[in-house]
Amino acid sequence: MSADYEYFVEQIKGSTGIDLSQYKEAQMKRRLTTLREKKGFADFKTYFHAIRGDNSLMDEFLDRMTINVSEFYRNYQRWEVLEKRILPELLKRKKPLKIWSAACSTGEEPYTLAILLDRYAKGTSYTIHATDLDQRVLETAQNGKYTDRALKEMPAAIKSAYFTQNGPIYQIKDELKQHIQFKQHNLLADAYETNYDLIICRNVLIYFTEEAKANIYHKFSNSLANNGYLFVGSTEQIFNPSVYGMKAVDTFFYQKQ
Repeated sequence: MSADYEYFVEQIKGSTGIDLSQYKEAQMKRRLTTLREKKGFADFKTYFHAIRGDNSLMDEFLDRMTINVSEFYRNYQRWEVLEKRILPELLKRKKPLKIWSAACSTGEEPYTLAILLDRYAKGTSYTIHATDLDQRVLETAQNGKYTDRALKEMPAAIKSAYFTQNGPIYQIKDELKQHIQFKQHNLLADAYETNYDLIICRNVLIYFTEEAKANIYHKFSNSLANNGYLFVGSTEQIFNPSVYGMKAVDTFFYQKQ
């Protein structure tokens, strides 16, 4: 790590609590270098001192490092596994379900979950905790307004049932919002709640170092109730789930033992 970038990493951790050293250095440094140069800063030291005193620059930095790309029913076939195999098993437990959508970005994932539960288990008692590091994307999620791009994988019948269209904007209906609690959370630094029946964390851990990723998987396992499930992204297959007290039950689905 160059001295200039190392200084930036140390200062960011000290001022925000975000530990960039736990992200893959080459990817993160390249992404942030592009942003820094675009903003006209010659090095990371001057860039840090600028963003520390400018909220808009800090917001841009957070947005760039957190990769806020999401859509409803992302990788549709995986959601079918959740719908047809995992949720029926969870619903047999006859208790309020506690679910965590970790690194939820702009909210497409927790709302997809709420749609599934409304369609296949209407009247079920459940809570979805939807968290992200970036407060700005959480505000977008709470608003529940989306364009066609975010809904491209969604069947038309579901779209018409759960959204109100106003021109190019689709507004999620309020009855789904009541089950979801949005909250800021840092996967690398903050405490994890426990007794979750299902944790979904997809297409986020690929940006972390192997050590950070392993630490998060241990924490997820500890956060799951016995026989709870972890659903990860299509590039995040766990090859040794037993190390974390879990077993594979389908592609990208793991159950706590």
